[in-house]
Amino acid sequence: MVSVGLDYLTLDRRVGTLSGGEAERIRLATQIGSGLVGVIYILDEPTIGLHQRDNKRLLDTLKGLRDMGNTIIVVEHDRSTIEAADHIIDLGPGAGEHGGEVVVSGSLQDVIDCEASLTGKYLKNELKISIPTIRRQPRDNQYLEIIGAEEHNLKKINVKFPLGTFICITGVSGSGKSTLVEETLYRALARYFYKSRTKPGKYERMEGIHFIDKVIVIDQSPIGRTPRSNPATYTGLFTPIRQLFSQIEEARMRGYQLGRFSFNVRRGRCQRCKGEGMIKIEMQFLPDVYVPCDVS
Repeated sequence: MVSVGLDYLTLDRRVGTLSGGEAERIRLATQIGSGLVGVIYILDEPTIGLHQRDNKRLLDTLKGLRDMGNTIIVVEHDRSTIEAADHIIDLGPGAGEHGGEVVVSGSLQDVIDCEASLTGKYLKNELKISIPTIRRQPRDNQYLEIIGAEEHNLKKINVKFPLGTFICITGVSGSGKSTLVEETLYRALARYFYKSRTKPGKYERMEGIHFIDKVIVIDQSPIGRTPRSNPATYTGLFTPIRQLFSQIEEARMRGYQLGRFSFNVRRGRCQRCKGEGMIKIEMQFLPDVYVPCDVS
């Protein structure tokens, strides 16, 4: 725990209150203690949400696992992680149907020297995100202020959020970012606007709430409410698609209504896979196996 920078955590801290970076490093800590050799560790964007100081600790931990005789495979966009890797495999050149190829595979210098690599162009600063020269000021000098926040490790702090601006909350992992924004600010606003029953973190009062009319949280939780949800159903795009299908001549001749073109209702979906496109095969003493539905 100390080697991955989690020496400040109490051992009775509830798992649900840990930040993503803290949970990731706890898993790494258990692997360091196991002393396993000859293992391939696969990590998906381990630096997401981490401060640069914590990035270094994480990279040192990964290098420690490597030095024990293991292989570390990391899917990552973070520059410091890319530069620390012994070998880089850059896929592309674009996204979706424009990707799926190995653009370059080799050392950091190989990636930088590859003209076809978009990653290489950013690494050598040929492409970069420009820094704005003018910063926007608060709208009509309006602020939302939370006073006396003291949930978890927050020290009864007062924080002002200038409205109408792009605000970044930063700090090392475990410094209280998620506690302040998600557990305290968002939950307090959700209780005020939507009568949410979720109890917010401890705070004395909030000022400036009359300047806003709603709050929306956009996080990484799964979209949709069923396994059949997809970007089209979640964004509402699937509704005009179903309307289009229901208006074609053959559909009207058969009397098909809108619901006939939805995989969320019995009449509009395959009854074998229930509209999921995959069949689950239960394996005794082994994880379930999923195969594509072969009903045409």
